[in-house]
Amino acid sequence: MRSATLRLSETSDTARLDAEVLMAHALDCSRSDLLLRRSFDPAPEAFAALIACRAAHEPVAYITGTQEFFGLPFQVSPAVLIPRGDSEVLVETALAARPEARRVLDCGTGSGALLLAVLANLPEATGIGIDASPTALAVAQANAGALGLATRTEMREISWLTPGWRDALGRFDLILANPPYVESEAVLDASVRDYEPASALFAGADGLDDYRVLVPQLVDLLTPGGLALVEIGHTQADAVSAIGMAAGLVPALYHDLAGRPRVVAFSG
Repeated sequence: MRSATLRLSETSDTARLDAEVLMAHALDCSRSDLLLRRSFDPAPEAFAALIACRAAHEPVAYITGTQEFFGLPFQVSPAVLIPRGDSEVLVETALAARPEARRVLDCGTGSGALLLAVLANLPEATGIGIDASPTALAVAQANAGALGLATRTEMREISWLTPGWRDALGRFDLILANPPYVESEAVLDASVRDYEPASALFAGADGLDDYRVLVPQLVDLLTPGGLALVEIGHTQADAVSAIGMAAGLVPALYHDLAGRPRVVAFSG
């Protein structure tokens, strides 16, 4: 563990945590079990290969194939973005603002993390997750099954860049969206740039291309009194709010735990 931590410290700000998580994965136990009961076990042969992957900047979540989000375990692969804690503010806002919601739409569902976290806390609701990537949808469907939510969830291969994409969807009490919003020339950590799907990250020179297409169409997907929650980059609040207002939507801004703008909530 000490040797692995030292090696990972050259490429990771969380070297010790990474080493512990990967050792627990190699031992097929929880991290707490590793620390409390198995810290003197011999390292499995697989551990060295796992550390080598992390030293090459591969995200821990892709190495282990799992990531926790909103207290739930999610399967992840390089086909989907890794769910991040900053996105939990979108789920919290949705649950607080529309606890009576019955139909939920997740635009760009990826792993299904946003949609499934909301449905897990709204037992009367059903949801549709849309994504342009069939491999991402396979991950989302697997997560719906593993969480016992398959009967209340439908995954559809749909791109909001395709004319008429929303025609057969109907209207929704809640819409969730975490579209691509990274500027095409942005400097990213190698663990993101080299491993996470570019199609889910980049959105033109100013990072606003997908907002310009998606946000104006939300008004035709909302029920009366419905709410659309859109994740944003921390510098994009004014620009995304303006896109929504031009389409007749009313924006409200929510911040993440670091105090940065994170979600714009649009109502009709």
